[in-house]
Amino acid sequence: MDNSVAILELKYGNIYGGYPNFYAISEIALLIYENGSNRIFIESWINNANVDVVNVFSRVNELGHTIGRGKEVINMKTQRRKPFSEEYRLDERQLKFAFNNLRFSKAPIRNFLLKNFKKYRFRDIIVFDGRRDVFLCERSGVNFERYNIVDLQKDLNKETDYLFSLNKLSVVINFDYDRSYLRSNNLEYWLHPIAARQLVPKSAAFDAARLMMVYNEYTQYHDDFMMKAALLLNKIQNSKAEEK
Repeated sequence: MDNSVAILELKYGNIYGGYPNFYAISEIALLIYENGSNRIFIESWINNANVDVVNVFSRVNELGHTIGRGKEVINMKTQRRKPFSEEYRLDERQLKFAFNNLRFSKAPIRNFLLKNFKKYRFRDIIVFDGRRDVFLCERSGVNFERYNIVDLQKDLNKETDYLFSLNKLSVVINFDYDRSYLRSNNLEYWLHPIAARQLVPKSAAFDAARLMMVYNEYTQYHDDFMMKAALLLNKIQNSKAEEK
């Protein structure tokens, strides 16, 4: 699998009522794409610590353009959701309890990633706006020194002078998923049922699949990709002008 690339996607959020700059990992997805055979493997990890975290999500239009953001609170253990309140704060005892629960997540995070780094052979790890993703994994004891981290959002920003979101890029490539196949403008991949059932919309695994398709379109059909990206930006600019 020396020709393989890995896609790393995390979901994370602040402890609800805790410090705004402290993030807890709620999900990890590692997708491995094998060049040549087009085989796709997906490994997922879900945090089941009894901690409420804040999930920030984007509201997008049909062009993938963000028209608003929302916040909700999710308990990682029960997956129960409740409304977010800006005024809510944990006291010191509650905060200590949450940190204690999260402390036990470090070893499973490290073990999950190290086990799969050994299981699959690859050198390139593709991320999207992934500086914090890598940092959070490193904080759990994962060492990335042997790997080449490719931040696709950063590379695209250098080339286009525009900060694309994954939602916009999914529109650029015409991303589609029908429970058996991943499709885009120029690509189609069959998914093994074990991999397919992990692709739940808004999950880390689903975003990893979108990122893989974007990366492959960008690297394999670069000119077509850039042309369609420019067309989408024109549509977004035109729709903004019409709103005015």
